[in-house]
Amino acid sequence: MNRNKDLNPVTDDSEAESKGVSGGIKVVRLHRFDGDSKTKAFADIAIGDFVIKGLRVVQGKKGLFVAMPQEKAKDGKWYNAFFPATEEARQDLTDTVLAAYEE
Repeated sequence: MNRNKDLNPVTDDSEAESKGVSGGIKVVRLHRFDGDSKTKAFADIAIGDFVIKGLRVVQGKKGLFVAMPQEKAKDGKWYNAFFPATEEARQDLTDTVLAAYEE
């Protein structure tokens, strides 16, 4: 059973899809938070036929940025569970998620 087959993009493909990454990037879920927390939203994205859950939109000292999903290792430290391999891919991902957040 595929529980995620009905995920719909938050925005239409012309705005939310990134052209720089093979398969494109689409925001399939965006949950905004109210209040003074530095975490402003959680997002799930689709890259081709894969869904990556747990990206965060965070307010930093220099503005909004997208934080990658993390998991805690046995040593007690947190490590990125997913990350873009190139700077271009990171920029495409950031632009797509922040565009969906700012709508």
